[in-house]
Amino acid sequence: MAEILLGVTGGAAAFKAVSLASLLSKSGHSVNCILTKAACEFITPTQLSSVSGKPCYTDLFPLQPSLSIPHIALTDNADIMIIAPATAHFIARAAHGLADDLLTSAFLACSSPVLIAPAMNTRMWSNPAVKANVEILISRGIRFAGPVSGMLACGTTGSGRFMEPVDIASICHEMLESRGVQ
Repeated sequence: MAEILLGVTGGAAAFKAVSLASLLSKSGHSVNCILTKAACEFITPTQLSSVSGKPCYTDLFPLQPSLSIPHIALTDNADIMIIAPATAHFIARAAHGLADDLLTSAFLACSSPVLIAPAMNTRMWSNPAVKANVEILISRGIRFAGPVSGMLACGTTGSGRFMEPVDIASICHEMLESRGVQ
C-alpha cells in the first residue's frame, strides 16, 4: 500500500479529483488530500474525505491543527504526490518556487516523485509562459499526465482537457511500481 498525497487546484476539472481519489483508495492506497482555496469553489473537503477515508487539508495555518506542521507532515511518508487538476497558476508557482499556500508549500517540501495532470483552456495551455513553466518542471524531474485533446469546459475543443482519472491512476501505479512500491 502506497502513501499518496493528492493536491487539487481550482479548475473546472476539480470534480474529477474525487473519482481519482476514489480509484486510488479502492486500489488499497492511503490517500491524503490537499485542496487549494480555489478548489473549494468546485468541490468540498467532505467529498474527498468521504472517498479517501481521511481528513482533507486546506490551510497552511489551520486554526486547530491536526498536524504540527502540515506541509511537512503530509510529505514525510508520501510515496508520490499527484496534482490533479493542475491550473496554469499552480504550474507557474511550482516552477518558480512560490509557496504561499498549503499545496505549494507541500510541493516544495516533497522529496518523492511528483505527477502533474494539467487542465486548462487550449489558449492557456499553448501560451509560451505556460510552456516554459512546464519545461522548467520537466527539467526538474516532474512527470506530466496530459493534458489531452477533447471538449473543454468552456465549450471549445482542443488540447488542455484533463486526462481521465483512470488513466492518471494507471500512470501513478506505473510510477510506484518502477520504484518497487505496491
